[in-house]
Amino acid sequence: MSDTPGTLTHATVMTGRSLLISRRNIDAVITAMMLPIMLMLIFVYFFGGAIDTGTAYDSYVMYVVPGVLFLCAGFGSATTAVAVSEDMKGGIIDRFRSLDIGAMPILAGHVAASTVRNLVSTTLVFAVALLIGFRPAATPAGWLAVAAVLLAYIVALSWVSAAMGLLARTPEAAGGFSFFMSFLPYPSSAFVPVDSMPGWLQGFADHQPVTPAIESLRGLLLDQPVGNAPWTALAWAAGILLVSMALTGVLFRTRTR
Repeated sequence: MSDTPGTLTHATVMTGRSLLISRRNIDAVITAMMLPIMLMLIFVYFFGGAIDTGTAYDSYVMYVVPGVLFLCAGFGSATTAVAVSEDMKGGIIDRFRSLDIGAMPILAGHVAASTVRNLVSTTLVFAVALLIGFRPAATPAGWLAVAAVLLAYIVALSWVSAAMGLLARTPEAAGGFSFFMSFLPYPSSAFVPVDSMPGWLQGFADHQPVTPAIESLRGLLLDQPVGNAPWTALAWAAGILLVSMALTGVLFRTRTR
């Protein structure tokens, strides 16, 4: 128990450090914020008129925005992999270890900074969505559930990204590994209903972690029935988080022997 205050202090300091690094790498931050907005505008204005979702939504923007909010989390957390890889490559980890700063505070600092960046980016995406016609009808409880699902996935994906940063040997490779997280929303219900996909793809789309999260966000934001989707989404997020934290611990010890 005596180590807890020191660990929390170290994690707070590492979070501040990661946020300062983000300010110095502002072009990457802006890209992570603007890319989901650009994709949302492309889907709504370029493809929206040709996509039939087979639902009662009066416009495609009402269908696609929840998926873009999740896509935003994937893009935002991907920068964590590059930041962690740069730390491992630059030798700063040895200095931290000489100051008795362990793996968890260092990685937690990166994850916390990623969460802050993601929340800012998500807010910006949501504001643009309101400007182009998205009209949520969520209840107060629905808003809380939306926040819980989004936050759970932002944290979980950030830890996955940290693991990828430890696994990669170069920052460039780390950026390539994180592409998978940015791609995962596409074979889901983010942009089109799953039943419109080829049969061989529907099984994957129905049973991957992104689909229940997006279905939860869509139903909660539009005050539609969601069934067990939020609980399934949170279970996926918890599983991803636990596995990723365990994996980062193993990879960190392996890389710093």
